Amino acid sequence: MRIGQRIAMTVTGLVAGLVLISGSAFGQTEQIPGEYLVKYKGQQHFFSAASIGTTQHMFVADQNPYAKLLKVKVDMAQEQNVLVQLLSNPNVEYVVPNQRVHAFTAPVEPVALREQWAIKKVGIEAAWAKAGNKGSKKVTVAVIDTGTDYKHESLAQNMVTGFDFVTNSPDAMDKVGSQNPGHGTHCAGIIGATGLINNGTTGISPDVNIMPIRFLDENGSGDLNNGIKAIDFAIQKKVQVISASWGATISRSQAGPLVEAVKRADDAGIIFVVAAANDGKNNDTTEVYPSNSGFPNTISVAASGPNDEKPYWSNYGTKTVHLAAPGLDIMSTLPGNKYQNLSGTSMATPLVSGLVAFLLAQDSTLTGAQVRALLQTTGATTQIQTASNTRVDALAATEAVLSKKLFIAPAAATLKVGETLKFSGVHGAGNYSYAVANGSVGSIAADGTFTASAKGDTTVAVKDASGSSASSLQIHVVDGSSTTPQPPDNGGGGMPGGDCPLGDQQMCDIICQMKPDLPFCK
Repeated sequence: MRIGQRIAMTVTGLVAGLVLISGSAFGQTEQIPGEYLVKYKGQQHFFSAASIGTTQHMFVADQNPYAKLLKVKVDMAQEQNVLVQLLSNPNVEYVVPNQRVHAFTAPVEPVALREQWAIKKVGIEAAWAKAGNKGSKKVTVAVIDTGTDYKHESLAQNMVTGFDFVTNSPDAMDKVGSQNPGHGTHCAGIIGATGLINNGTTGISPDVNIMPIRFLDENGSGDLNNGIKAIDFAIQKKVQVISASWGATISRSQAGPLVEAVKRADDAGIIFVVAAANDGKNNDTTEVYPSNSGFPNTISVAASGPNDEKPYWSNYGTKTVHLAAPGLDIMSTLPGNKYQNLSGTSMATPLVSGLVAFLLAQDSTLTGAQVRALLQTTGATTQIQTASNTRVDALAATEAVLSKKLFIAPAAATLKVGETLKFSGVHGAGNYSYAVANGSVGSIAADGTFTASAKGDTTVAVKDASGSSASSLQIHVVDGSSTTPQPPDNGGGGMPGGDCPLGDQQMCDIICQMKPDLPFCK
């Protein structure tokens, strides 16, 4: 693949993982001067602070009651004093900088043919035949991105009204600019292009509802605040799947409001499919959010090529990235009834989102944790380093759902010594019994709760009352001293103590001299 055939969105704060993010660009963050997100501990405190609106050195620029977040702008000359006041307020849970989002595009060469190698690779056409359908309009996927060309010939039939947080209007049209060729439209086409247009394309789930939610503008610019509001909008609209081809290489403390938004989606039962990023790095040692959020509803996706190889730019990780999907030279829709190849984990992510939507059309009871385990245990084995070392196989996953084949969830995990993780049989008959292959690294209770006791690897098996059995993939137990950027899949969230939430250690040091009792000063 030539460099000229890639599109990249650089997020100095959020990275809209369009395609390839260069190593230097992906690792940068840019804070919007004087802008902060303030989280309050309760609705009463939030509304009280929001009603004040403006003080001598600060004013409220935006508010998100759903998340109890205010976006405030402070007088730069009084920044330290204002931050001390905010951080010292017992009603304030945390303060983090608002981050700027930037996108830029490399030249992209048009392609005349509508070859879709990924469709054949994952076996979706055989899956449609097996299921007797191509999805369901009862399933809605929210594409949080640059918007979508909802008038596109291959998309219009599947579009529902979304929202544009750039202009605060329901018109979430994907507006092409010098730094945005139509990334959101491309992602939407991978999910649900109808396949009914001559010389067009087909999505993984041609029968589906696609809800465009725009928070990046035609210049590829947006902010963390609107990204969070976009997630909350999708939650309130009760979508089944969120597709997020973006992220940020910031610490968990700085990503706190974003991580909490993913947790709210988890609590609402929404499956959150997210790009692992395109920095060519290991997410086990590189903090990328929301990819590393680590909640049961999250499916973090690496990219694969036609030969199940890992493109050099795709991120990976056995602890934090769950599986791979085709993301190299993916043909899909662009604004203005156009079609083109783009590459990236941004393309792999909507492919998985579309597959999840298709599987939910067959069994609407599947949870995020169950779908992730299903895709991992039915996937084709690859050498791409993820928790499952697999690439999604649509036919195998569909056959497992339709036949109600017993499987275990979660299917893969990494735990520290002393941690526990609850396993459950899915699609079995009667009561379950559980067993651990390597008893030296952990034990499992009758209810499926595994307790890690020593470093090593094992698998967990489940058997139902009929005698059917299934096994997990590798369960890794690491030393208690080992740390990973994300919490275990059975919980987590919030902001860890001891981290500077402002992203500026010097600023935190100054504030800690004035207020040494603040949580991050200890």
